Amino acid sequence: MKLSLLSVLLGLGMGLPQVYGLARPAQLAECARKFPRNLAAGVALMLLGTAWFVWNVNGEPIADFSAFKPYMMAGFTAVGVLSCIFVQDFLAVRGLAVVLLLLGKLMLDTGRPHLGESAFVPVIQTWAYVFIVAGIWFTITPWRLRDLLNWATATESRTRLLCGLRLLFAAFVLILGLTAFRAM
Repeated sequence: MKLSLLSVLLGLGMGLPQVYGLARPAQLAECARKFPRNLAAGVALMLLGTAWFVWNVNGEPIADFSAFKPYMMAGFTAVGVLSCIFVQDFLAVRGLAVVLLLLGKLMLDTGRPHLGESAFVPVIQTWAYVFIVAGIWFTITPWRLRDLLNWATATESRTRLLCGLRLLFAAFVLILGLTAFRAM
């Protein structure tokens, strides 16, 4: 994937919910507070993360483990699917953590070849590390996302302020994708 396309997709993906949050902060706050224990979102995110991870493993040239690769992929798939059945507490947070870790990997892999080409590439790289740290943190302590969401949506003014700040960052990343990263 090209860095420009990734930046545009990240900017749009982050920006659209913020527009909704600015227009309807109470509804966004209600949805955000329900997210950590939303089983449907959890199953969807966990299955997405599992499929993405297995796809990554399939594409890796693991010479030392090539004989075990089919078993590893079956095992990883089983862990992802069985998590949806047996680990339903905070499943949405756990699924989001897996997706954040994989998204961080994609961002790092996409930006790394262009580190010397633009002074703005470290923005994407730093954001990827934020995703990775958040993914690790939410995997270990999933209730922290619930607490963070409750704090972030405690008042309509706080919800609007945080949505506005995230929207500005999303617009910056989108503009980078359309300008500075256009040739990358």
